[in-house]
Amino acid sequence: MSRLLTSFVLGFHGCDQNIGEQALVGNLDFIQSDRDYDWLGPGVYFWEGDPIRAREWAEAKATRVKGMVPYVIGAVIDRGNCLDLTVRENIELLRSAHTGLAASLLEQGKPMPQNRDVLGDASRDKLLRDLDCAVIRYLHDSIDQQLSNNKSQDALERFDSVRGLFREGDPVYPGSGFYERTHTQIAVRSLDCIKGIFKPRL
Repeated sequence: MSRLLTSFVLGFHGCDQNIGEQALVGNLDFIQSDRDYDWLGPGVYFWEGDPIRAREWAEAKATRVKGMVPYVIGAVIDRGNCLDLTVRENIELLRSAHTGLAASLLEQGKPMPQNRDVLGDASRDKLLRDLDCAVIRYLHDSIDQQLSNNKSQDALERFDSVRGLFREGDPVYPGSGFYERTHTQIAVRSLDCIKGIFKPRL
């Protein structure tokens, strides 16, 4: 795939203070999220260039997790071979993966996953992205299968990270095309992409 964008970015990760402080001194490594509703599939999630959004996420989670103290750490990330879903050629890969997943599930007699709203969430932002996650997993698995079958000349490289732009929240003002919680996220699949971590100034 093309690598037309510079590779290094700053990402920000919301977490519990104890976890963040241990990570900063090298006593704890990042744990990859691997839930069926993850927006970009499995990986360590970062808000690209937005420590405030990372803090908001950690604060919201702390209201649901007893004893959690919101905290933000920053990371220097080399995106490596990135499935960047703001780039046209990668959108076509995703479309093809969706077609493949649909055919596979039909053959197995299983239903397609669906993106869902969180119960009681009035935003209707489909925060549980089961379908999107399944499509991205299918794409990763297809590449792994091609590589394991020694078809390396035809196979894509494994993706080190996945990047997506998401419109979320209410319009900034009436009639706006901008939304309050629009953001770019990165899911890092290869921990070698994380070149360093730091405590950001907030």
